[in-house]
Amino acid sequence: MNIIFAGTPEFAASALAALIQTDHEIVAVYTQPDRKAGRGQKLTASAVKQLALENNLPVYQPLHFKASTEEGLAAQKELADLKADVMVVAAYGLILPQAVLDTPKYGCLNIHGSLLPRWRGAAPIQRAIATGDVETGVTIMKMAAGLDTGDMMYKTICPITATDTSATLHDKLAIQGAKAICAVLETEQKLQHYLDTREVQDEQFTVYAHKLTKAEAQVDWSKSAIEIDRNIRAFNPWPVAFTPIDENNNLRIWNSQISDLIANGESVGTILEINKHGVHVVCGEGVICLSSLQWPGGKAINAVQILQSHKLSVGHIFS
Repeated sequence: MNIIFAGTPEFAASALAALIQTDHEIVAVYTQPDRKAGRGQKLTASAVKQLALENNLPVYQPLHFKASTEEGLAAQKELADLKADVMVVAAYGLILPQAVLDTPKYGCLNIHGSLLPRWRGAAPIQRAIATGDVETGVTIMKMAAGLDTGDMMYKTICPITATDTSATLHDKLAIQGAKAICAVLETEQKLQHYLDTREVQDEQFTVYAHKLTKAEAQVDWSKSAIEIDRNIRAFNPWPVAFTPIDENNNLRIWNSQISDLIANGESVGTILEINKHGVHVVCGEGVICLSSLQWPGGKAINAVQILQSHKLSVGHIFS
């Protein structure tokens, strides 16, 4: 089949890499325009664009597909002229109007990092961890005009462990997503089968995964150790959990686990103990062990390095 691929970050690049290994013809790769990144703020190509160029695939980077502008109409026509059988979309980041969704012969298929209809939206991986879900997965859906509202065609299951961060879970789901889209597109007959047997999402089970903000990454020590631990892992690698250490600086918290120590009336935020496992802090309920911290201007350090640094002391209270 002739495939258009649309995606931008590493999650999408995993799927593109898998599709490159198949017998399908990738006629075009769509990705967001290059963005400034890093300390030098240099224009940087997306992970998908870099992979496409390495494999000599044609790359398209329209700003949008809006029919209300000449640029949008031109982008729509350019896509239609490719005469693709199907368009695969993964974390592309641009809204596709109905005209685009209807252009390929079999429509547009999306690789979504959750078990729809749970966790529609921008941050499904992070919200699943933060909420304490025991499993998530990947859903391949036929795209509709709404936000992740399309009919479900294929699902995979991925357990969420007590040590998973958004980074580790992202990598697991990227692999599952790549395998899932290849399974759906194995043959034209297989694709037709999954289209014929697709399932409408039950709106009563819809949960939205709202975009992350830096503000919500500040640790609220009055919450339970379980909640705080989930948030720390959910906000790794972005925006990274933090707690203020003075008026102008924050201590970033990269990883944690539930401590087996028991508080004895100490105020929430109090450091109970510092040992080879990390910094044990009293929470609204239970105690959490912070196992990877980063001071301003420094690199993230592990529990043993924290102990050796003597930068924190027992009895200190985080606000």
